[in-house]
Amino acid sequence: MASHENVCHAQQDGGQDVWMGEGGDHPCDKKVREHLIITVNGIDGSAEDWRYAADQFVMAFPDKVVVHCSERNALKLTHDGVDVMGERLADEVLEAITRNPGLKKISFVAHSLGGLVARYTIGRLYEPPSTGEIAGEKGGELMDVDLIHHSEEQSRGKIAGLEPVNFITVATPHLGCKGKNQLPMLWGVPLFEKIVCFGAHWAVGRSGRHLFLTDTDEGKLPLLRRMVNDCGDLRFMSALWAFKRRVAYSNVAHDKIVGWRTSSIRRESELPQLQSPLDNRYPHIVNVENENDDIHGTRVAASNQCYTDPEEEEMLRGLTQVPWQRIDVSFQNSKYRFVAHSTIQVKYSWMQTEGADVIFHMIDNFHL
Repeated sequence: MASHENVCHAQQDGGQDVWMGEGGDHPCDKKVREHLIITVNGIDGSAEDWRYAADQFVMAFPDKVVVHCSERNALKLTHDGVDVMGERLADEVLEAITRNPGLKKISFVAHSLGGLVARYTIGRLYEPPSTGEIAGEKGGELMDVDLIHHSEEQSRGKIAGLEPVNFITVATPHLGCKGKNQLPMLWGVPLFEKIVCFGAHWAVGRSGRHLFLTDTDEGKLPLLRRMVNDCGDLRFMSALWAFKRRVAYSNVAHDKIVGWRTSSIRRESELPQLQSPLDNRYPHIVNVENENDDIHGTRVAASNQCYTDPEEEEMLRGLTQVPWQRIDVSFQNSKYRFVAHSTIQVKYSWMQTEGADVIFHMIDNFHL
C-alpha cells in the first residue's frame, strides 16, 4: 500500500478531492485516474466523515481512483429532504467529473441517510443504453421487471456518462425509520415510535418526513416508496441495476440510529443468526450474504408466509428486484459499540482501532 504522506487533498466548492500524489517537486499534480468514487455523508455530517476511508482507498489504488468526498449537503443542509439533497449531489457529481478528465467509471460509498440521497442522485444521473429503454420499461416506469434475471451482457446504461461499478451503503435506512425497531434508540416502544413518526420533522425537517414516510407532497406516494421503482425521468431502479454490484453494510446491534432490518433490506424472519468473525482480518464482519437467484426466490416465498408492514413490504419487493450483497457487522465486544453508527465508517480518527477492518473489507472487495 502507498504511503500516507503522499495522499493529496484539494478543497473544492462543496467537497474535497482526494488522490495519491507522485512525489517529486509537485507531489500533488494530478494524473488521469479512470475511477471516481463519490462518498456521501449522513445526517448532520460533512465531507470529513469519510476522510479516513478516502485516504485508505487512494493508498490501496494509487493509480486507479480519485475520491470525491461530497459536502454540498452538510450539517443542517441534511434536513432539507432526500430529493433536494439528491439534486444538489447530482450537480456536485457532474462538477467532479468535469474537474477530472479521463474518467471512465464511477462508484458510490454512502453512510446512513447519504445512502438514500445517493439512490436519488443515481436515478437523476442515469442514462439508458444507447439502444433505447431497457426491456420491461414502459413510459419511464419499471413494470414489475425481474431485473435479477436479465442478461449480464445486456447494456445496463451509465451514470453521468460513466460506467457504474460499486454502489455501497453503510448503515442506511433503506426502508425508512418507520416501524418496530427501525429507530433502535426508542427501544421498540410503540408509543415512542408513533410520537417520533409524526414529530420527526420538527427535529430534522423534510428529511424526517421522508424517513418516516409522512410526506404526501401534492398527493403523491411518500418519496421512499416512489424510489423503489422508476418514476418518470427519475430511473431509480434502472440506475441501481446498472451497477455491477450493490452492497449493504449493516450493524447487527448497538446502532441507536438505524435498525438492522432497514439497513440490510431484510424482513424480520430473514435476519441471520449471529456468527463469530469469518476472517481474522475483519474481526467485526460476522456474516456475508451473496444473494443469488436461489436466495432471491426464497425471499419471494418468505414474503408470502410472514407478516410485514404493507409499506415496508412494498419497498422490500421493489429493492430486491436487483441482488444485493449484505455484510453484517457486530461491535458487540468493542469499547465503541454504543456509537456503532459512526464506528462502522470510522467517522472519527479515534475509531480507527475498531472500525478500520470494515473499511479494509470494503477496499479488499472493491471492483475496479
